[in-house]
Amino acid sequence: MTTFERIKEISKQRGLNLKKTATEAGLSENAIYKWKTQTPQSNALQAVADVLGVSVDYLLGNTDEMHSNKKDAPYDLKEFIDSTPVLKYDGKDIPEAEMRIIRRILEDMDD
Repeated sequence: MTTFERIKEISKQRGLNLKKTATEAGLSENAIYKWKTQTPQSNALQAVADVLGVSVDYLLGNTDEMHSNKKDAPYDLKEFIDSTPVLKYDGKDIPEAEMRIIRRILEDMDD
């Protein structure tokens, strides 16, 4: 699988198209499409990896481990849920009704 194909696949899993992924990474809308035939610059590839929450090594095909190597960066689950339009569990979309239940459970944690 090429770098372009990996980016396309993980973007889709994150509910993003390639144009949205590129703009969130601070790139032009069509920057990622150019990577079909051109080698991306390392800083651009890192920006895309950060947007998608994966490592550059994953995007390059050097590993099948999708997750970023950032161990010290805490993640806010609320921000993640709010910024990810389609969440999946075991490969299946989580319906909006169930997402509302999950949000209510998490919101009640501080009570």
